Amino acid sequence: MELILNFKNADKTSLPLVGGKNASLGEMIKAGIRVPPGFAVTTDSYQTFITDTGIGDAIFTLLADLDVDDVEALNNASVSIQKLMNNAAMPQHVLEAIQESYGELCLSCGTDTLPVAVRSSATAEDLPTASFAGQQDTYLWIEGADKVVESVKRCWASLYTPRAISYRVKNNFPHEKVLISIGVQKMVNSKAAGVMFTLNPTNGDPSKVVIEGSWGLGETVVSGSVTPDKFVVDKVIMEVSDKTISFKHIECVYNAEKGGVIDADVDPDRQKKCCLEDREVIELVQMAKHIEKHYGRPMDIEWAIDQDVPFPENVFIVQARPETVWSQKKKESVIGKKSGYQLLMEQAMKRIKIS
Repeated sequence: MELILNFKNADKTSLPLVGGKNASLGEMIKAGIRVPPGFAVTTDSYQTFITDTGIGDAIFTLLADLDVDDVEALNNASVSIQKLMNNAAMPQHVLEAIQESYGELCLSCGTDTLPVAVRSSATAEDLPTASFAGQQDTYLWIEGADKVVESVKRCWASLYTPRAISYRVKNNFPHEKVLISIGVQKMVNSKAAGVMFTLNPTNGDPSKVVIEGSWGLGETVVSGSVTPDKFVVDKVIMEVSDKTISFKHIECVYNAEKGGVIDADVDPDRQKKCCLEDREVIELVQMAKHIEKHYGRPMDIEWAIDQDVPFPENVFIVQARPETVWSQKKKESVIGKKSGYQLLMEQAMKRIKIS
């Protein structure tokens, strides 16, 4: 039984143990992509929790024959399961394994209390055929072993929100087969963050990388609470073909007084300023191409720029998953929905005029 797995030791073969998100982080580290360090609390830890505490049978009994279209019944089942999980004590050996791994991560980063992101990573998420992204909880800027343990437990419980339960039922994913791992990853002290796609999500053009970003942590971009800056970059000539600088009025930042992450007003002089330098845009595109080549498919990527680290070491990838919209559409020519052969024959059959 493996309760903890360092990201450095994870890859795509580790998916049953660490889930899609964590497996992808390990895969990128092995491919030479700059990823913040961290570790996965494995599915073995989760299974130990629900088995040793005896709550597993109670959970699956509550879910058996549940009509997810009955909103009241769905909500009641979710509340009951959340209560079971919150009241159950984490097995001592699992708790100690998490605390020890967090201590080792702190030591490797030269600090006693390292701020970390605690993210859920279910075994059925980030698949090319399904999108579980965003269904389980994420906790940012968590400091201290006790708070990490608490956040891990809350992430486990988020596997049974009404939305997550309903999605699994409607997509024929058996509850007992979808396990959950938790990623504990060093926070990037982001001056800017966002998402990027290795194709144009507007029209599916695979020759472009599209970057969207804003000030602070990436949650404002992912949640849609701000209109991000947007950059469309040609993969071959590495030139920005389209740039849109938006009005960015809020940013997600850590607030020491409140001891957590908040949405704060952006200083007026930065509200209409581009959140990325030209060299950062190019670095992101190069990393996006590297990731796409490694996976052999279009990718949906989350990135962050650390304000405490010099360029280019300040450019980090914090997540990557298969792009699931255009990747599942039937391949058609971008030009008039005609194949390359059809276009070639049209040109060949045109009359040649001799003056």
